[in-house]
Amino acid sequence: INAEYGAKMSLQEEKLFLGLDSSTQSLKLLVIDQNLKLLNEWSTFVVFDDELPHYKTKGGAIRDSDGLTITAPTLLWVEALDLLLQKLKEKNFPFSKVVAISGSGQQHGSVYWKKGTRENILKKLKPNVKLIDQLKDGFSIKDSPIWMDSSTSEHCKALEEKMGGPHQVSNKTGSRCYERFTGQQIAKISRKYPSEYKNTERISLVSSFMCSLLIGDYAPIDYGDGSGMNLMHYQNHSWIPEALAYAGENLGSLLGDLSPGHGIAGKISSYFVETFGFSEECRVVVWSGDNPCSVAGLCLDSGDVAVSLGTSDTVFATMADPNPSPEEGHVFCNPVDPSLYMSLICYKNGSLTREDIRDKYASGSWDKFTQILQKTPPGNDKHFGFFFKEAEITPRVSRGYFRFIGDKLFESSPDKDVPFPKSGDLEEGYRDVRAVIEGQFISMYLHANKVGVRIDPKSSRVLVTGGASLNSGILQVLSDVFGVPVLTGDVPNSACLGACYRAFHGFTCFKEGKLVPFFSVIGKDKISFKVAASPNPDVRETYQKMVLDYSVLEQKLTKI
Repeated sequence: INAEYGAKMSLQEEKLFLGLDSSTQSLKLLVIDQNLKLLNEWSTFVVFDDELPHYKTKGGAIRDSDGLTITAPTLLWVEALDLLLQKLKEKNFPFSKVVAISGSGQQHGSVYWKKGTRENILKKLKPNVKLIDQLKDGFSIKDSPIWMDSSTSEHCKALEEKMGGPHQVSNKTGSRCYERFTGQQIAKISRKYPSEYKNTERISLVSSFMCSLLIGDYAPIDYGDGSGMNLMHYQNHSWIPEALAYAGENLGSLLGDLSPGHGIAGKISSYFVETFGFSEECRVVVWSGDNPCSVAGLCLDSGDVAVSLGTSDTVFATMADPNPSPEEGHVFCNPVDPSLYMSLICYKNGSLTREDIRDKYASGSWDKFTQILQKTPPGNDKHFGFFFKEAEITPRVSRGYFRFIGDKLFESSPDKDVPFPKSGDLEEGYRDVRAVIEGQFISMYLHANKVGVRIDPKSSRVLVTGGASLNSGILQVLSDVFGVPVLTGDVPNSACLGACYRAFHGFTCFKEGKLVPFFSVIGKDKISFKVAASPNPDVRETYQKMVLDYSVLEQKLTKI
């Protein structure tokens, strides 16, 4: 922590900052003190499926029989907040010491408040009566569309046509039209449920919805989460009239104002003061999306690239000069610095695909997998692999395992896979182990550059989280492909921790009466990352050429 701000707060009694994360499957809470120390004893969570089974969700969602429509009950999130704070109360948590709260919400989901709810319910919440009992009739649409939904293809096409094509959409909103983005979800609701839409007085994102519950009034949408709607101009921080006009009547007034990520939404509602003992001076900093909050949680600096190696792989970075793509990836506003942006690239095929190749060609052992990586040469003697156990979104390619030797294609099904032919002294399957790792990381490097991420071999770093961050062989390939050091650290929930840091930062800005740079308040070295792999300069040229070859082959695949 910056000494100046730490000293100001340390001279007084303990101050606490709450960060919440309303994710797909759970609601979590972390607490830090005025020295930015994480107080693990107060960490609390509610797992939706297990603790609120009457909503009958699986993985926090309800899947329609059409296989495309995926929603979550709005009241599930309300009741989860009731339960979370009750758990904290039972731990004798000192609510009165909390000076600021912020939060993270799953991106793209939308909530539809019924006309009259603000004046008759939200601003008049009765203390010691559960929120769920007071808000049960407060929503015009009972089930909120969430990010997993893919039922809005027709609205994607229509909005792109209205705005002049995917190039125009991405140039203005930071992304081409995606089915899960909120604008398309609203367009579907306004047409499929016109009477319910007309009975709506406010539409919130999950982030601004949870924030609204805390302040007892409608909270603004922040720039970072607003970037994931295809409705907001990501550079001007304003709603786009033609996009609003397509999505729904009078939509601008239904969405309300936009806010920078450090803005104060308001004081905490008297309901929480009287029910739980919060201070009436406690401020609520506007909430943001989970991906933007992860930027804050990882203390991601300009030039750094974060790679999350999970079920799906994610690459994100901060940048000053974005280059939105009409084909892939996203550019969002940076939640901690209104002058910067963040890029985000998602891959469906992450750990499950790596594990499939491990099981087939490394006897199901990560140790053997690593040994094979060490025995095979960087560049794999021009053996390229595109392994898609599921249909991929970056790039858009159907399910299948596609192998190239030079430019000759060998295609097989993941269910009936045929490895590269044996070559030289290497055993069958060895080429495949290296090909799956090189292919995934070369794709990350290629597509990150396409959306404007600039990787400087002299100053950039790759920060890695997720299960595969423990594998030294995999990390060495990542370091060699990017040509920069790879660092790992223990960040169990970067979005929730980021919400804590954003609460601290937003409160500091409020007290100072101006925007204070995030890193002057939250130190850049707050997260303890350690170098796990350093690039081998002898293979730099090999991978630079491989990136060019890979790009050509990828183009071929997208046309199959």
